[in-house]
Amino acid sequence: ERGKTSLLGICTGSIAGLAAVTPAAGSVGPLGALLIGACSGVICRVFSTTVKEKFGYDDSLDVFGVHGVGGFLGTILLGVFGNPMFGGFLTTSIVAQTSIQTFAAVTTAAYTAVASYLCLKVVGVITGGIRVPEEGEDLGLDEWCHGEICYGPAVPSMSSMEIDAMMGGGTATA
Repeated sequence: ERGKTSLLGICTGSIAGLAAVTPAAGSVGPLGALLIGACSGVICRVFSTTVKEKFGYDDSLDVFGVHGVGGFLGTILLGVFGNPMFGGFLTTSIVAQTSIQTFAAVTTAAYTAVASYLCLKVVGVITGGIRVPEEGEDLGLDEWCHGEICYGPAVPSMSSMEIDAMMGGGTATA
């Protein structure tokens, strides 16, 4: 995207691969695991950037794009890469196993969405809502909830001579 590899991108891609291969770990061989990881790296990247930006959902740590999509994808791809043709250990045909895996992934996602929504509603009823007042959003939660500022404005960088002068150990020269 920017022409350079980033450490954050490498770490996120690694986590996406691990999240995707986990459902298949006991049923795929090394080739299947590598292919699942490669597929998930690409698809999770798209979900963590393009899809998130298009729909505007709040996922600052890319949990849905990496863990959710990666796990969902890995569950389905087990049906393909668990086949002996890719070094896997399943005896069911690719079509039959992929159908089973897709049903399981979709059912689990639907159950999770409904259960999460219900939990959110119950918490909202118990606590009187799930958002802080607008004042809390404007002020910042650290100050609004706890009366302290944890992340102040950025301090311009100072040279060691300037710091030494400020502390009374000498004079700074320009």
